[in-house]
Amino acid sequence: MHPMINTAVKAARRAGQVINRGALNLDRIAVARKQPMDFVTEVDRASEQAIIDVLRDAYPDHAILAEESGFSGTDTAEFRWIIDPLDGTTNFIHGFPQYAVSIACQYRGQIQHGVIYDPVHNDLFTASRGTGAFLNERRIRVSRVDRLEEGLIGTGLPFGESRHLTRYLRILREIMVRAPGVRRAGAAALDLAYVAAGRLDGFWEIGLKPWDMAAGALMVLEAGGLVSDWQGGENWLEGSDVVCGSPKLFAQLLAVVQRSANAAAPSASTDSAAAPDEHGG
Repeated sequence: MHPMINTAVKAARRAGQVINRGALNLDRIAVARKQPMDFVTEVDRASEQAIIDVLRDAYPDHAILAEESGFSGTDTAEFRWIIDPLDGTTNFIHGFPQYAVSIACQYRGQIQHGVIYDPVHNDLFTASRGTGAFLNERRIRVSRVDRLEEGLIGTGLPFGESRHLTRYLRILREIMVRAPGVRRAGAAALDLAYVAAGRLDGFWEIGLKPWDMAAGALMVLEAGGLVSDWQGGENWLEGSDVVCGSPKLFAQLLAVVQRSANAAAPSASTDSAAAPDEHGG
């Protein structure tokens, strides 16, 4: 593996140790509210500091963008690390075992390396530009599913973002009618890694931040998938919305997202149409 991947893996595993220790005493963890429905714990902060300590020790001149502490370093730094120390904090607080550490490295604005570590299952996802994506050192590829009607699709609710909710629900309704399964697990970084590994066939969400997407999107690309914003462009990292999936299914998912997001509010008769009784749920 590339030396920067090795460093990121070291940082992610160290953060994972912090998270796993915290998970043993959830009732004692201090929880604060950053904004409605958005929480941070002392474990988030300790995990982030563990990551930063490893990165700073190896690369003291690199810039860092971290979810809890923000940007540090210089704007002229060619390398920038993007960190989510605990993606899925709400899950973690409740003992729901779906959360991860996400670390990505940019060089001159382009993502070069990514690591996502699931400390619950000890799953380590890695990717470097041009060399593929891996799960526990085994090469992974996006799924071969090529029809939305056969796909298992991941998503995330735009919590705390009511301005997005109406558009999101229109998209969700159409996808639920067409796809046999829709999953909202609560950790976007892991959702993206699951698309890369073929565990999900596609994914869409709005209201995300760079640290939610950077590492996972690179993994999808390196696993043979496609990634875009909701307009079909490449502005997903600077924006807040993303669509991804295996190549053929991606085009179908993007078409639904675009059509539904831009549609007028549905009529009462349309609203009354029922989704299929047998749904993956």
